[in-house]
Amino acid sequence: MDFKSLMPFPRSSTPLRSTESMDPFLSLRREMDRMFEDFTREWRLPTGAGHGFLTPKVDLVETDTGIELTAELPGLAPEDIALDIEDDTLTLKAERREEKEEKDDGKHYRLVERSTGTYLRHFALPFEPDRDKVTAEFDKGVLKVVVPRSPQAPKKATHIDIKAA
Repeated sequence: MDFKSLMPFPRSSTPLRSTESMDPFLSLRREMDRMFEDFTREWRLPTGAGHGFLTPKVDLVETDTGIELTAELPGLAPEDIALDIEDDTLTLKAERREEKEEKDDGKHYRLVERSTGTYLRHFALPFEPDRDKVTAEFDKGVLKVVVPRSPQAPKKATHIDIKAA
């Protein structure tokens, strides 16, 4: 069977490199792709868990009294977590640092592994928060934050009628 007849586009007998010399944009694109591949190679997520990259699951629920946020942050301590409210924005920042060292003088090797990871997330609050009554609890790797609404400035929904033209 002749497979050339099944190909949608005929293959050129000239090598790809000689085609690149005729098309400078193709050559530039290949070089840019290679450069970005080399630059971002270290950013890839590892195949196993616990390598310093924080991708916690966050649940955010708006209630009649405010907002309840639940974040899973396993392996962290309360001192590794920072919570701030500024300009009606709740900011959750967590930082993890881990160092592991192995050595065996009999086999003449020493292995030191360090990993760090930072998680930063901003949540826009749809109301004026009561900053004095915000609570946060951290238990067994789960952070629970309650941000109540301010009683001075309750925002009510307003229905707007749409008129046909």
